[in-house]
Amino acid sequence: MKTYLMIWYNSSSDCSNPSEVNSRLMSLGFKPMQGSFDYVYEWNKAATVEDVLRFGDKIHLSLMGTGVFFKIETD
Repeated sequence: MKTYLMIWYNSSSDCSNPSEVNSRLMSLGFKPMQGSFDYVYEWNKAATVEDVLRFGDKIHLSLMGTGVFFKIETD
C-alpha cells in the first residue's frame, strides 16, 4: 500500500520554505516524487483506515505552523 501526499503553499510571509517542509515530511518516511503527487509513503503492511487516519494526524502535527495545506490519498 502507498499513501500519496500533495502539498499547497500559500503566499503569506509566515509560510515555511519548501526545504523545511521537505525535511519534516522525510522524517515521517515520505519520499519526494514527480507527477500528480509530491510525496509517497510506502507501507510495510496492509494499512487499515485507522492506520491511515493516525498517520494523517502525524502529518497534520508535523506540518502545523508551516502554513501549508495538504491532501492524502491511499491505495
